[in-house]
Amino acid sequence: MTQEVQARVLIDLPRQQAWEKLRDISVAHHYVPGLVDCKVVSEQREGVGASRHVYRSARSYIQETVTEWHDGHGFVIRLHKGDKPAAPFREAHFHYELEDGERPGTTLFTARMDYTLGWGLFGRWLEKRMAGMVQRTIADVAAAMKLYYETGEPTTPAALKAYKSGRDAGT
Repeated sequence: MTQEVQARVLIDLPRQQAWEKLRDISVAHHYVPGLVDCKVVSEQREGVGASRHVYRSARSYIQETVTEWHDGHGFVIRLHKGDKPAAPFREAHFHYELEDGERPGTTLFTARMDYTLGWGLFGRWLEKRMAGMVQRTIADVAAAMKLYYETGEPTTPAALKAYKSGRDAGT
């Protein structure tokens, strides 16, 4: 069964400016918590087929390949390692979606992940344990992207924590 989680955040930039930042697939480590590096590994740097390795450590990476490209609005990437899906998934995709915000000069960003775990009953058990963690991770990606896009500075764990603390306090 495919699971889907998403988070939305309003970015204080016009959609076209947000798109100019989003289309650069080489900078995910500036806004995805836990990543230490990102390297484009395909000749093409954007569009369907563009591919990158995202690193959680110097040697631990997963591959992400663009499977859909919606110019000016976002793209979908497949998470994998070579021909195999990224563990622990049987299939996983991450959707980056930009829409014009309700206020002029703003962009609504949606981070969405859909994934399927294998392993039958064990996979269903694991999914129940993972659901909250995956939701928090997607929410953190959206918040960190907002911070990176608005400041132009890579989002640090401290900046993300401060943002979330302020948001939780109603500011």
